[in-house]
Amino acid sequence: QVQVVESGGGLVQPGGSLKLSCAASGDISRIYVMGWFRQAPGKEREFVATITSDGSTNYADSVKGRFTISRDSAKSTVYLRMNSLKPDDTAVYYCNVDLSTIAAPSRDYWGKGTLVTVSS
Repeated sequence: QVQVVESGGGLVQPGGSLKLSCAASGDISRIYVMGWFRQAPGKEREFVATITSDGSTNYADSVKGRFTISRDSAKSTVYLRMNSLKPDDTAVYYCNVDLSTIAAPSRDYWGKGTLVTVSS
């Protein structure tokens, strides 16, 4: 059994900051890529950022320079620091983890999401 749990969402004013966390737990053998996606009301889920096991990062153009992804491999946790938030950043943010377990090869696992609302 693998669990992926996000936290840190909430209401923030435009221009403000927020830090999301996501922890993976269970019978994990190895974690490969960890990342964040988001889904705004009435829109499809979209890529935000990813980080590999060796620390290489990738960002959507819409968040480059404002968001920073990082990970603590010892804690099986990935973070998303969001600065200069805009109303367009309002969405449910989902954590995605590519990992293998003792019983199964590498596959994606998703969290249930955490809501970020940017509004004055």
